[in-house]
Amino acid sequence: MLRYTLMRLGIFAGCLVVVWGLVYSGLAPRGLGSSNGLWVVLLALLLSAPISFVVLRKERDRASVQIVQRVDRMKANLEANRSQEDAADDTSRAQGQAS
Repeated sequence: MLRYTLMRLGIFAGCLVVVWGLVYSGLAPRGLGSSNGLWVVLLALLLSAPISFVVLRKERDRASVQIVQRVDRMKANLEANRSQEDAADDTSRAQGQAS
């Protein structure tokens, strides 16, 4: 998951540099008034999102498999704890009735 996030940030940083160069060279519009910095960031986000979607498809699939495995392990642990608690409760109730 960390690898995917870092790769995504790298793509955004690359797009940010390219957009910044285009805006300050005059090839892309500069935005309105003093909103130039925000304009550059928004354009970089707009460009990096579809690039990341296409380029990082395999890495995103790997990350989702890891997340599903982690969730399945957590569910199994919760179920094991629940069954242990049920067994302990049943044992204590049985001992209480025998007394």
